[in-house]
Amino acid sequence: MTQHTFYMERAIALARRGTGLVNPNPLVGAVIMKNGRIIGEGWHVRYGELHAERHALQNCTEDPAGATMYVTLEPCCHHGKQPPCTEAVIAAGIRKVYIGSRDPNPLVAGKGMALLRQQDIEVIPDFLRKQCDSLNPIFFHYITEKMPYVILKYAMTADGKIACAGGASRWVTGEAARVHVQQTRKRVAAICVGIGTVLADDPMLNCRCENPSHPVRVVLDTNLRIPLNCQLVQTAKEIPVIVFAHQPDPEKSRLLKERNIIVLDAPLEGKHVSIRECFSMLGQHGLDSVLLEGGASVHAAALRAGCVDLVQVYLAPKLFGGDGISPVGSMGIMAPDNAVLLSKPEITPIGEDILLEYHRKESR
Repeated sequence: MTQHTFYMERAIALARRGTGLVNPNPLVGAVIMKNGRIIGEGWHVRYGELHAERHALQNCTEDPAGATMYVTLEPCCHHGKQPPCTEAVIAAGIRKVYIGSRDPNPLVAGKGMALLRQQDIEVIPDFLRKQCDSLNPIFFHYITEKMPYVILKYAMTADGKIACAGGASRWVTGEAARVHVQQTRKRVAAICVGIGTVLADDPMLNCRCENPSHPVRVVLDTNLRIPLNCQLVQTAKEIPVIVFAHQPDPEKSRLLKERNIIVLDAPLEGKHVSIRECFSMLGQHGLDSVLLEGGASVHAAALRAGCVDLVQVYLAPKLFGGDGISPVGSMGIMAPDNAVLLSKPEITPIGEDILLEYHRKESR
């Protein structure tokens, strides 16, 4: 390992500390090195607060003039919640900058590197780019597509069932896998289910982990059937809830709004609210990512609409048999050539279970 790799890997580790706290901004870390020693380090701690470069400069233990900075994402050069990081890097007298990821935001997109070079700062781009890019699939997707990054997640047995014939599903996977799911909940801006899941399970859909960051709870509820006494409604003042319905009943909407529920009118696609339009509205509300835990019919609707970007399958060493419940409902696929295509999976053992992660591919 070279010293440059060491410093960038440290920046990557720092960036991860902002998980769940900076959306819809990216995860970014920065390390400042001078005379072979780290003199400052920082990360984007929380949305609206200092960016990683300014945080690292603020934390410097000595004058950074002449130092080298390692930053996981191209420094911004525009005014947002914070002033441009390029200005701070230039003013500090940094002489060399190693950059991991390129920023696809049209307001940056190479302009940050160009500004640094105009000030005779040496710029080394694409350093450990693959590792740095892996920090921000959510940000890259959201900034370029203007749609939330959608993760479809389910736990199933080795014979492909998410529940027994009677509907019992606690627990398909072991404790380690369930803990891992909470880290995904912490990472995303919203978690979404269908009304069937709410009526059957009365879930909280909160994040149960150390230093939690609770996602906005979202319910797809065409006919506005959500009970006033369910856990989501009862806790809406602590953790926000958005309900999508079609031409919702005014009186029921009023009662829900009194309990801090946001009710949004969504168009129909067939007999149910359009999941693509619902997700588009979430993106317009600044929610950059959605964890979909919606049940078989909702999963099928999202896949049919082409909304899913990543499929997370927790595979348990159990068998429920043919009368169990499948993770994806009917999609009307009559031939293998019409299947939804997924990438080769990334495989991660988690306790007694296995996590399979597939990226959605474009259909042939």
